[in-house]
Amino acid sequence: MPSRSPKGRPRGAPARTGPRWSADVASLPRALSKLGHCSRTEALALIAEGRVTVDGVRARDPGQRVDLVRSAIHVDAVPVARSAPVYLMLNKPRGLVTTRRDPQQRETVYDCLDGLDLPFVSPVGRLDKASEGLLFLTNDTAWAEHLLNPASNISKCYHVQIDRHADPALLAALEAGIVDGGEALVARSATLLRTGTRTCWLEIVLTEGRNRQVRRLLAAQGAGVLRLVRVSIGGVALGGLGKGAVRPLTPEEHRRLSPPAT
Repeated sequence: MPSRSPKGRPRGAPARTGPRWSADVASLPRALSKLGHCSRTEALALIAEGRVTVDGVRARDPGQRVDLVRSAIHVDAVPVARSAPVYLMLNKPRGLVTTRRDPQQRETVYDCLDGLDLPFVSPVGRLDKASEGLLFLTNDTAWAEHLLNPASNISKCYHVQIDRHADPALLAALEAGIVDGGEALVARSATLLRTGTRTCWLEIVLTEGRNRQVRRLLAAQGAGVLRLVRVSIGGVALGGLGKGAVRPLTPEEHRRLSPPAT
């Protein structure tokens, strides 16, 4: 058997070339999402209903690969073109779910966008229903993937009210981390903000976005969460944005959250 290069092809074999390996080639549902038309779930439904064509041919296979630059994609005979990039900051209220449509008919973060003239945008990560605070929405999937990639080392800062007082041992345990369900969970830093009669507020900074990570870390130490507010991501702060309010990121905020130019 021939030896293989670090990239997995036999040594001496030519590198893979052509549009199949281009960053602009994707499955049809992902292409419709990347172009800002709809979510991948909605795209699957459109394809199943026979409403999508690629280069004049009705698409039936959701696994079909298309070129976002060269392929002519239509939905209901209307061409799908790449939307201008949109980068939004939302102050998510408690009680909303971070999804476009909810089977249980609960209110979603998209209710905060009602009346705004926007292309399809997706949340960057999630905040659970009981959590609140900073949430980004965008139609730039590459930018979103950069923010969500643990290798990007982008900090996320939370202010958390717990149902007990915090001592140095609790803070040290949060920074030491735990293994829960096979996942390593750890806070980059945990700091006491203020103490009340029976409760206190902590500032917890993470660099990875595990599901319900803050709540799981605290539960492992016997602390219950009363409120959880995400106040900043990558140094971009929620500031005075009102509950349920949304605004575009400034050019400087976008620059701070984007990968370095190459």
